[in-house]
Amino acid sequence: MEQLWRSGHISGGNAAYVEDLYERFLADPNDLPDEWRSYFETLPRVEGTVATDLSHATIRDHFLLLSKNQSRVTPVSASSVSADFERKQFAAGELIAAYRRRGHLIANLDPLGMQEKASAVELDLAYHGLSRADLDTRFQTGSLFFGNHEATLKDIIALLEDTYCGSVASEYSHTDQVEQSWVQQRLESVRCQPAFSNGVKRRLLDRLVAAEGLESYLGRKYPGTKRFGLEGGESFIPCLAELIHRAGAAGVAETVIGMAHRGRINVLVNLLGKQPADLFDEFEGRYQPGTGSGDVKYHQGYSSNLMTPGGEMHLALGFNPSHLEIGAPVIVGSVRARMDRRGDAPGDKVLAINIHGDAAFSGQGVVMETFQMSQTRGFYTGGTIHVIINNQIGYTVSKREDARSTRYCTEVAKMVQAPIFHVNGDDPEAVLFVAQVALDYRMEFKKDVVIDLVCYRRRGHNEGDEPAITQPLMYDQIRRHPTTLTLFAERLVESGVVTKSDLERRIGAYRDDLDAGAAVAWDYLKEPDTSMYVNWAPYLGHDWDLPHDTRVDLKKFQQVANQLTELPENFVLQRQVSKIMEDRRKMTAGAMPINWGYAEVMAYATLIAEGYGVRLTGQDVGRGTFSHRHAIVHDQKGGSAYAPISSLQNPDTRFDLYDSLLSEEAVLAFEYGYSQTSPDILIVWEAQFGDFANGAQVVIDQFIASGEHKWSRLSGLTMLLPHGYEGAGPEHSSARLERYLQLCAEHNIQVCVPTTPSQIFHLLRRQAIRPLRRPLIVMTPKSLLRHKEAISTLEDLAEGHFQNVIPEQEDLAAPAVTRVVFCAGKVYYDLAAARSEADAGDIAIVRIEQLYPFPEDEMLAALASFPNCKTTVWCQEEPMNQGAWYGSQHHMRRVLNRFNQGMYLHYAGREPSAAAAAGYMQAHVRQQEQLVQDALFSQQED
Repeated sequence: MEQLWRSGHISGGNAAYVEDLYERFLADPNDLPDEWRSYFETLPRVEGTVATDLSHATIRDHFLLLSKNQSRVTPVSASSVSADFERKQFAAGELIAAYRRRGHLIANLDPLGMQEKASAVELDLAYHGLSRADLDTRFQTGSLFFGNHEATLKDIIALLEDTYCGSVASEYSHTDQVEQSWVQQRLESVRCQPAFSNGVKRRLLDRLVAAEGLESYLGRKYPGTKRFGLEGGESFIPCLAELIHRAGAAGVAETVIGMAHRGRINVLVNLLGKQPADLFDEFEGRYQPGTGSGDVKYHQGYSSNLMTPGGEMHLALGFNPSHLEIGAPVIVGSVRARMDRRGDAPGDKVLAINIHGDAAFSGQGVVMETFQMSQTRGFYTGGTIHVIINNQIGYTVSKREDARSTRYCTEVAKMVQAPIFHVNGDDPEAVLFVAQVALDYRMEFKKDVVIDLVCYRRRGHNEGDEPAITQPLMYDQIRRHPTTLTLFAERLVESGVVTKSDLERRIGAYRDDLDAGAAVAWDYLKEPDTSMYVNWAPYLGHDWDLPHDTRVDLKKFQQVANQLTELPENFVLQRQVSKIMEDRRKMTAGAMPINWGYAEVMAYATLIAEGYGVRLTGQDVGRGTFSHRHAIVHDQKGGSAYAPISSLQNPDTRFDLYDSLLSEEAVLAFEYGYSQTSPDILIVWEAQFGDFANGAQVVIDQFIASGEHKWSRLSGLTMLLPHGYEGAGPEHSSARLERYLQLCAEHNIQVCVPTTPSQIFHLLRRQAIRPLRRPLIVMTPKSLLRHKEAISTLEDLAEGHFQNVIPEQEDLAAPAVTRVVFCAGKVYYDLAAARSEADAGDIAIVRIEQLYPFPEDEMLAALASFPNCKTTVWCQEEPMNQGAWYGSQHHMRRVLNRFNQGMYLHYAGREPSAAAAAGYMQAHVRQQEQLVQDALFSQQED
């Protein structure tokens, strides 16, 4: 093995691999494993030079140039002068590459001038074996977009410093070669300093007047009131405006924007057309939401239509809680829904723009999850434009060694090879240029791109905060630093673009418009094309008891079911899957009881056949985590995949099923965003295990449970959460039912625990057919997927309906029943088995299948069947402090009082526990047997 390392690793067969490693070594030795770096460092060196070797890429580039310019090359005899020039030519190429790769380290990015410049030895002439004596020497410029093929070293360096070390600093060497060449051309051809016309400069000035003017106006009118103003980052407004209008010119018809609170009010008023008068009402407490609690003004969303150079554009700003980055995946979910509705698979017509803060962008994991989704099949949106309002501070943390472990807050974007453009916020023309390049890149390559707008925060975290307490030096500098508008206006006055009186007139005119209270956004349309809006009218004003019909004609049902077992020619199924398909044929014929997997798939299939769309995502939804669904099957010979339900589609319906990346938070947020834009589609997200949904708790708390109450935003999202105690331990048992019940109020969500195949069939169909659009949380089973008693008939599916309460199913003598046990979920089958074994005909078992909104009347009807009942028990598998006991007992006690005033409700279940379940099978079995015995036979005192 040692001999192989000494020789075999550089054999001819490995030449390309070793050459690539050596190229990386030359660029950055620390980029290689220790053993390879040590090996390359032992190679012979040319003495007397600093740069001991050159990238082969540079050499290839050089000789390519020579071949293109043979007419200008004259033969000379080999000499030391010629050799020295050739070496320096190569060195010049390396210097060009170094500026492209590392020029950002010495760029002028900080408006405050307080950032320490990084060491960039690769940009020194001596590092490449060059000196000041070479500055007037002419070199071939290679792929440098200079306008000619050669230039003096001095001119080459001037172009490189203008392009890569000025107000714009770019990082794009991690992208592929085609994209690198595209970015190089865009930046180097104008040196990142395009010659904007005076008209463009004046419009840019007006954007800054509006941005600063609104903040100044609100600061004077409502001093100290929280608004999370944009002071210090005013150039963000012209940046976002340019992105929107240039997107419109490129053919984009809808743009969806996500952002946290800083600068949101400015965007609402100056870009989206919210009337200042309405904003003032919110500041002064006169605004009252039509329903629900409402939300603070800097969380509010908005939608409007703007006129762009390419025509009318629908613009939507998503609502956002204070959880900063959690809105980003919601926005891209909404964008994907709009793309699907338009049939815009590439992402030409719909654009996502997500606005971030620097500390949150680098600090919150959902950012990484959202990036990771960006190019996957189920979550692709054609690329998001990310704009970071980089205040150089997060709350009170400004030291980089405390804020993050990387130089820039943008490093996470490199995981998807997104180009990154850092830009000084005090150079509005540079900001405008970067916005243009970023938008064009997104439209060209349909990938994510990042603008890092380096600015500052003139006030504290909010307007009532004193930032000098923790950042005295920074805020001393900020107090003395002129505003972006002041600096830019001075430049325009000096160059004669505007006069001082014209500037004062513009500032005064904007202030007068604010006083008038009318919309100040330039291109806001008062009479928009309403066809660009999602029509939610059919889904408003309904409650959970709305009549509905989920039945399916039996012949139609069987026709659809038979179609699901038809496979492409020569399609070979895996052995167990083949058996499942054969069983499903028998179920369709009525020759075999129906199981859970068949009923669930048939719910989707019958909806598709009736014209409803279905979207199903999760980490293993094609097969199903517990191998029950098989909505996608795989050819064992060719490896292709096939979704039988897709054969039922027509041009007006969609069936989308995607196994997602291993994410809960971002994927669930994406699906919530999708649901807010697609009320006519059944949208289902399934957790691999119900427990894992707690990784997305922010989405559940801030959007799913409260979105309608805070923002009047409806969602019909369905969550399938496998739940059930089978001895699998604390992390594979409980979907945390208690958490969802704790979030229940005002009929905001539906929480159901179905126990039969027909129940899941009708529950899913009800969610699509009934025009009520509220989230549905389903505790789905694991062991019941194949339980011999958890079965249904064809008639149950074709002719039945979802039962909120399933009454006693055995033919008991009602007068003899003295005990009624209420339960939900899998424990019913344990209770029924124990009762049967004991032949206890005096005990009835009633299942509560919908725990919220609680079906009190139906529970009372089930209880009233047993007039001699003396004892009632609630039985659950979960510990006492979990499950439905604390969240639902007040509903059940109210029912008991209606039946018999003062009747007591007993508890049977596990003792309170800090963990969700026992980790040992013996302990689980012992607990399960005990709770069943307690529910059925314990003599409990009222």
